Amino acid sequence: MADSNFYLGRIVDAKTAKPTTVAVEYDPADLTTHAVVTGMTGSGKTGLCVALLEEAALQNVPAIIIDPKGDLTNLLLHFPDLLPQDFQPWIDPEMQRRTGKTMEQIADEASSAWGAGLNEWGIGRERLLALQNAAKFAIYTPGSDAGISVSVLSSLAAPDLEWAANREVLRERISSTVTALLGLVGMNDIDPIRSREHILLSNIFEFHWSAGNDLDLTELILQTQTPPFPNLGAFPVDTFFPAKDRMELAMILNNILASPAFETWREGETLDIQSMLFTPEGKPRHSIFYLAHLSDGERMFFVTLLLSAVETWMRTQKGSSSLRALLYMDEIYGYLPPTAVPPSKGPLLRMLKQARAFGLGLLLATQNPVDMDYKALSNTGTWFIGKLQTERDKNRLLDGLESAAGGIPRAEMDKLISSLGKRVFVMHNVHEKMPVLIQTRWAMNFLAGPMTRAQIPSLNQLVNAVAAPRTAPLSVPASKAGEVADTPLRPSVEAFQPVSVAPISQSSEPQSVGVQPAARNLQPSTNGNLTKPTLPAGIREYFLPQNFSLPEAFSSAQRSMPSQAMIQGVIYRSSLLAAAQVRLLDRKYGVDAEVTKAALVNSLDRRGIVRWDEFPYAGPSLDKVETTPTAGARFGAIDVPLNDSKLMTALQKDFTDWIFRNTSVMARENRALKVSAGPDVTQAEFMKACSDAASDARDAEVAKKAAAIDRKIKSLEDKLFREERELQQDQADLQNRNIETGLSGAEAVAGLLGFGRKKSLSTSVSKFRMAQNAKEDVRESEESITQYKKDLAALEREREVIAAEINERWGSLVNEISEVSIKPKKTDIYVNIFGVAWKPFYIVQAGDETFELPAFGAE
Repeated sequence: MADSNFYLGRIVDAKTAKPTTVAVEYDPADLTTHAVVTGMTGSGKTGLCVALLEEAALQNVPAIIIDPKGDLTNLLLHFPDLLPQDFQPWIDPEMQRRTGKTMEQIADEASSAWGAGLNEWGIGRERLLALQNAAKFAIYTPGSDAGISVSVLSSLAAPDLEWAANREVLRERISSTVTALLGLVGMNDIDPIRSREHILLSNIFEFHWSAGNDLDLTELILQTQTPPFPNLGAFPVDTFFPAKDRMELAMILNNILASPAFETWREGETLDIQSMLFTPEGKPRHSIFYLAHLSDGERMFFVTLLLSAVETWMRTQKGSSSLRALLYMDEIYGYLPPTAVPPSKGPLLRMLKQARAFGLGLLLATQNPVDMDYKALSNTGTWFIGKLQTERDKNRLLDGLESAAGGIPRAEMDKLISSLGKRVFVMHNVHEKMPVLIQTRWAMNFLAGPMTRAQIPSLNQLVNAVAAPRTAPLSVPASKAGEVADTPLRPSVEAFQPVSVAPISQSSEPQSVGVQPAARNLQPSTNGNLTKPTLPAGIREYFLPQNFSLPEAFSSAQRSMPSQAMIQGVIYRSSLLAAAQVRLLDRKYGVDAEVTKAALVNSLDRRGIVRWDEFPYAGPSLDKVETTPTAGARFGAIDVPLNDSKLMTALQKDFTDWIFRNTSVMARENRALKVSAGPDVTQAEFMKACSDAASDARDAEVAKKAAAIDRKIKSLEDKLFREERELQQDQADLQNRNIETGLSGAEAVAGLLGFGRKKSLSTSVSKFRMAQNAKEDVRESEESITQYKKDLAALEREREVIAAEINERWGSLVNEISEVSIKPKKTDIYVNIFGVAWKPFYIVQAGDETFELPAFGAE
């Protein structure tokens, strides 16, 4: 058998109904065209599905497993040593009463039987160990803390898909999610086109998801009362869905949050499919979602959300022709019916049609084929057909097979299906030529039967499955990570301040705008109102953004965050926000700068007295200040002077005066060198400019004062040059005269001795005298050259003294730098923001305590 294929069992001889020795090999890539397993209770359907999942684990294929009855919890029962004590805790205690044997005896028999079955099918301890280590197994229990809890009500996050490119798919997901949510509160069989409730909630989802913002149930309830859009279709919201009726819907939805029974739905891990398919290290996971404890409505709600999350994950993957992951649902009854349209049907149908391209395989199981939509089954490539309960089931299945796989004789298929025994299935694979009869192999996991909720903790403990650290959900929409990565960081206004800013204060002691006093408990009278207080004409108002997450809000309040802390709403408290753009211009000093001055005053004197320098603004960039509040938020009261037009006008004038008095930039000046520069020039750059100016001035003065000396030096250098050239000529002349004198003397002596011609003695004397004259000329030239050099050295020393004095004087001027304060004109102060700033706070519930935490602060 090929190592890459699934080992499912052995071929059964159709004539003798006996299994052969031929192993059934199933290519896992065939599962990308999906598979359905059908068979009545006792047909071995669960064993076949367990075998498929075991083989998937051995091939490192992760799986999402939906277990409505509790049978698939057996996937955690790995006992490679086949010890009776391993089996004993998972044996039904009722077996002891029925058989009259002790639990030890029953466990020993179970161990022996399982070992014999595995041995018969050629499965050894090595393969059992490989299965145990192949994947990370865990059981999730939505709506319960028996297993790993799943948070589905606290976060209905926007999918990580681009809205423009996936608008149709995301709208289908919104429709399924809203239908499931309304079904959870008893609104069943609603028409998405005719239901006002469905249309309103769908539009709220689309409003946020299309902008890439998350939405949680609290925010959904609040925005049901106050929608974030004015119209629905051609009509205003209040006409289409009156406020009174919207409040009734909000109250119904709020029952989910208010009911203690639904507390566990708000806790636990989020539906992050990637993390449920793979560990952080990349090891495949088999995540089992145990739903046996849920009601039908709750089960439908969760399955719809889970299927939608899987579909969204699927669309974020690259194309693949191999099996990337497996989605298994143990009992499809009610979720993919032939005629009805439950919310789960949409994502199931879409994945059956499109999942192949992404390498996602669907494995569906049911007892009765009539419970499944045959249009969906036409997209299923492999059918495993076990013993059926009624002729009606068989005929309906034959009808589906005949239409989905033409060419198979109906009579032959009828005969095959009618002869099926336990653990024997007809396997029809569109990738193979003909259907075959197979007997499923022995399951490697111990099939102990359905597990109760009380057994789930022990099962998770058996495989060391633990929940990931829980995080509190956010109440406010948050931009998606991908958008943040593409958006430039917003600079704080403090980035434009020329000087550092002192921390903000709400009293006489300065403190940071982001650090609030310890959160205070709320009394009923301080919860604010849904209606925003009216401001007098002429007073502008702004809404500060909710830029803190809940953990950041706790941190800013210097409090530890309880695990049960939840955001119950948002309340705005009034404060004073002022900001101005200040231009500082001085062409003499090269200053042309803009400065932003801003203040956020949280605590105001009723007389309208503000010490502006104690309240610097240190939040996000002011160009991001919002113009509308969060939907459904509450508002605190507005006190004097914020609701007094005259006092606010006086405060704005005082703010302008404060800026005029306290805003300046420093310029540098060197008066002696006539060099100046604004604050944008660094100290090093300014020093270099001064040094360059001093060098230029020094060179000019040196050239002026040393001009006479330079002329003398030039004259001496010329004379020296001429004298040195004359010396060379005299030396040559002397050499020639000496030669002539020597020759003349020799000839005279030879003549006297009678050799050669006689030479006159006077001629020799004359040439000697001429040689002496030449020698005197050489001496005079050498003396002149020596004197010129002495005079030239003296002049150069004199010039160096002058240059040194000038250089020292100009060098000392480089450091004579002074600072000049450049202040603005009043006409250059533009107050662009001044008015009431609504500062958001989270209303947080932690146990029996309700308190406020700042939702806005310094980033």
